[in-house]
Amino acid sequence: MNLFQAAVLGVVQGLTEFLPVSSTAHLRIVPALAGWPDPGAAFTAVVQLGTMLALVVYFWREIVHITVAWTRGLWDASTRRTLEYRMGWYVIFATIPIGALGLAFKDQIETGARNLWLISVALIVLGLVLLLAEKVGAHKREEEEITFRDGLVVGLAQAAALVPGVSRSGATITAGLFVGLKREAAARFSFLLSIPAVVLSGLFELRKIGDPAGPSLTATMLATALAFVVGLASIHWLLRYLGRHSTGVFVGYRVAVGLLLVGLLSGGVLAAT
Repeated sequence: MNLFQAAVLGVVQGLTEFLPVSSTAHLRIVPALAGWPDPGAAFTAVVQLGTMLALVVYFWREIVHITVAWTRGLWDASTRRTLEYRMGWYVIFATIPIGALGLAFKDQIETGARNLWLISVALIVLGLVLLLAEKVGAHKREEEEITFRDGLVVGLAQAAALVPGVSRSGATITAGLFVGLKREAAARFSFLLSIPAVVLSGLFELRKIGDPAGPSLTATMLATALAFVVGLASIHWLLRYLGRHSTGVFVGYRVAVGLLLVGLLSGGVLAAT
């Protein structure tokens, strides 16, 4: 991977991490369309650290409040009634499914799960499920009304994002809509829940960067830095957008890209692996 390729993929990561379109899928699709080698699961996981840093910077006040409230609530019963204390537990429990399944199926995730046929199907299917969530969701509940059950449902949905093409934000926002959250509330909850899982995954894969068979450290650092900058702008835009619009445009995009992939794969223009 040269620096130009790394820069392009860093921008792609920043643009797509928080949109419900699957950044992992795009980091596989863009190189395939451009004729570049697959950057691999390790590169994808580490570059996501850039967008997670953007998330931490954007939500730093909420993160500090949640951390302080959760810690204080371990011995102060009055603090346990606050949303911040409960949110701390939601984040912890929501991370368990994706962490356990990620470790159990890490070999499959790094190899077979990057198949473009699988990605195309995942793009289309989750897009249609998101459309269903838009239709049946109440869109009434705020963050303050989130319950332990909601956290568990969204956490289980997050585990589905281990399949490239599903999208971490797509799966969790969809689950949030199904339990009746407003679109912006579902997105904010989705973002907060993603931090531990993505950070742990990126740190776990960091050991592979610089391997002669993979991207260089310089290329990975460049991509990660660009992912941070673009990701920060992407978070701000998406939250404003969802405050006034539905996720319909993302449904259409997912289905269109999925069908395009199916056509290219069927015609032999792209190889599945």
